[in-house]
Amino acid sequence: EIDKVLKKVAEGIETFEETFEKIQTSTNANQKEKYESDLKKEIKKLQRLRDQIKTWISSSDIKDKRALLDNRKLIEQQMEKFKAIEKEMKTKAYSREGLIMSGRMDPKEKEKAEVCNWIADRVEALNIQIEGLEAEVETLQAGAKKGKVLAAARGRISELEEKIERHKWHQGRLELILRLLENGQVDTDKVVTIQEDVNYYVDENTDPFFAEDEEIYSDLNLEEEEEYFVVGMEDHSHKGSEDSKDDHPELAPKRHLKEAESDATSLPIRAGTSKPVPAK
Repeated sequence: EIDKVLKKVAEGIETFEETFEKIQTSTNANQKEKYESDLKKEIKKLQRLRDQIKTWISSSDIKDKRALLDNRKLIEQQMEKFKAIEKEMKTKAYSREGLIMSGRMDPKEKEKAEVCNWIADRVEALNIQIEGLEAEVETLQAGAKKGKVLAAARGRISELEEKIERHKWHQGRLELILRLLENGQVDTDKVVTIQEDVNYYVDENTDPFFAEDEEIYSDLNLEEEEEYFVVGMEDHSHKGSEDSKDDHPELAPKRHLKEAESDATSLPIRAGTSKPVPAK
């Protein structure tokens, strides 16, 4: 069964590459649109195969997982290609409308829209990094067949998992800022002041001399807004969870932003305040 799946992966990647090449060389808009649709279908097939491969990788019944790991990596490379071309397709689709709207848009609204797009881009960049780190963790765990190897890899796995947690924490902060910005509950100017520091974290966190600034978001008072939205992210600062509880005893039980969005949006917002008003 594994051999059949790996054969499908090889065929799928070949088809994907051919379709990708057609998109790059086509000059006919209608034909290009068709190729883009075909490419989306192919990447979905490859993603389903990747899910099956990941299941086998996590199974202790399969001893030699090198071929599985190699094929998963090949699929993920195609996924990266698709993300890049998908972004390009969306940009082209809305560029004409965007040019028309930019002339009508209020300068402040235009700046706000640009900052919102920047936040979404940073969240996606962190997501790509997280996927890469998780893949490395899985590779190390799969290769740790002997206790001796596991001991050698344990330090690296711990380091990777800590970095994943930090990335997810920053994602949570940025998602909350995006929500507040879209609702007009934080000034665009305030968010602009953290752009350089956020870009540094996202783009330079693999540099040997990288030093994280844990106070990037401190001026935005996110803890207060977090409580109003019933939003919570684990405090992964080096102070530890107990210190965090002491610092903010008033915080409600925490949940992830995406889980809380439906609850928060269901409550009306009183004019002049950021607090949701419970329904009577």
